[in-house]
Amino acid sequence: MSAEGEAQSELERTWTPRTRVGKLVAEGRIKSIDEILRRGIPIQEPEIVDILVPGLKEEIIEVRRVQRQTDAGELTQLRIVAAVGDGMSYVGVGKGKGREFRIALADAIRNAKLNIVKVRKGCGSWECGCGRPHSIPATVTGSSGSVRVTLMPAPRKLGIVGNETAKVILGLGGLQDVRVFSKGQTKNRMNYAFAIHDALWKLLLMTLPQDWRV
Repeated sequence: MSAEGEAQSELERTWTPRTRVGKLVAEGRIKSIDEILRRGIPIQEPEIVDILVPGLKEEIIEVRRVQRQTDAGELTQLRIVAAVGDGMSYVGVGKGKGREFRIALADAIRNAKLNIVKVRKGCGSWECGCGRPHSIPATVTGSSGSVRVTLMPAPRKLGIVGNETAKVILGLGGLQDVRVFSKGQTKNRMNYAFAIHDALWKLLLMTLPQDWRV
């Protein structure tokens, strides 16, 4: 058995689920994360994602020191925005806070797993029409704060036309060719990352011509 398989088996043995969905996963009655996402059931335990989507990659989007005023004075913490994905079909974005880097990072990765979404793929570019799932099937817009991000289908071999944050998140989701247009305070990496995540979520909810039934 590989090291990854051994780690997953150890997790299944030591994990004590607290939610109904977690118990169904631990019992083996839910074997695919699509069963959960398709029903719109919120994921409340990151171990569910660890078991159903093994081998997730982790990327740090932003590390920033933030301050807030308390009764005892100013409290300084680290805020980290992170993304996780399997590089094929699933990606999530989350943020975390903590006085120490490792605590903030663990919190961000945990929240990213809870926010995982399936990437809807296709070939919606009129310049291509190859029918392969290398891009997205339609144009979609997502927002977070003052940032609005529009994802547009692109022809094969164009790559991801966007900034580094877009390349990291869309790459973790397994997308190869996408045009990214943005408005607002795009230097805010946190809002930019969550706007992309929002767009991918809305893409799942869209009814496209290939979904129509005669």
